[in-house]
Amino acid sequence: MRSREEVDATLHVAKLDLAELLPTAQCLSFSAQAADAGDCRLLQLEPELCAELEAGRSLVIRGDRDEHAVLCSKDKTYDMKIADTSNTLLFIPGCETPEQLGMNKTASNILYTQIAGFSNNYWELRRCRPKLKKLKKLLMENPYEGPDSENESSTKSKYTTEKLLDQVQASEKEIMDQLEVLKACQIEGCWRILDFDYEMKLLNHVTQLIYTESWPFSKVPLSICLQELGPLEPKEMIEHILVSYGKKYTDEGETYFEMNEEKICRATAQMLLQNAVKFSLAEFQEVWQQSVPEGMTTRQDQLKGLALVDKSSRPETISLLNVEDLPEDNQERFNSLFAIREKWTEADIAPYIQDLCSEKQTIGTLLTKHARSSVQNGLKVYNSRRPVS
Repeated sequence: MRSREEVDATLHVAKLDLAELLPTAQCLSFSAQAADAGDCRLLQLEPELCAELEAGRSLVIRGDRDEHAVLCSKDKTYDMKIADTSNTLLFIPGCETPEQLGMNKTASNILYTQIAGFSNNYWELRRCRPKLKKLKKLLMENPYEGPDSENESSTKSKYTTEKLLDQVQASEKEIMDQLEVLKACQIEGCWRILDFDYEMKLLNHVTQLIYTESWPFSKVPLSICLQELGPLEPKEMIEHILVSYGKKYTDEGETYFEMNEEKICRATAQMLLQNAVKFSLAEFQEVWQQSVPEGMTTRQDQLKGLALVDKSSRPETISLLNVEDLPEDNQERFNSLFAIREKWTEADIAPYIQDLCSEKQTIGTLLTKHARSSVQNGLKVYNSRRPVS
């Protein structure tokens, strides 16, 4: 252990002015139990995440063995990357900072501190999009087709909230928000997605009842729906379809739903398009309008991210292209889109890349990075920067 004289001699050799230094010196040495570099991990946290830990909440690392690890707070997801540093980072329990030493007037002239471990890198966190494609993939292993089909699906996979949190690389809030987007519901404690045909069957029951009772779409009573449709389907499913396609509110103690025209028209379009490779646009628009409940109006902007119109063909055609079925990775998404169509206008491609935009990204910056622009017949179009197989 160094004496004060030895410390001063070292400072003299280093040509340091004692008057510019704090009087207290700390002498470092490795403890007998000092951990190897591989036994210690450092994590760089932004103030918001530090506050999470200080408040007693947890941060969770998620990812299967074949997936890149992410760290999740209650409502955000962060990509984890190892950042190397040329400086060796030392772990010193109880080490006092210059500020603490300056405030501690009773500090001894020399402190002996032991190093518990060291590292040459640390984990760097960067906010990223939650990886939610896997959520739908897991739930589609066993879609709910109604009570009559449950015996057949009893041996298939079912997922509780805990299982989904364990397998999906996203925060709890992001997962719960996506479950709502997917119109998933809990059945006997497990999350299920309704089979699309069964979902349409339930929606048809509700819209037929609205038509029969001459209710306005803005005021559909829950109690009568459950009373009239309960004998046909489970009451929980009737209420779930009302929640999925409407907005719940209370008036004079009674629960009502205001049905969402865009959601109903969009689902009807998906039903019409899912079994056709291509559909004449004019014929589709006619059949689509005839298929939605009377009083609702179909519009092409209701199909953003669901269907693609080919204006170059004669006659113009429309086909199903659901953004939910496209790859999650940015480059893979663009590869997939350019394999479907060589050249895109910004208006056509925007609904299929909007979800890729991070907090500081726009559709324009994504296109600049992954596509090149040109002018075709006076219209700006985008094509791939690399060959598409």
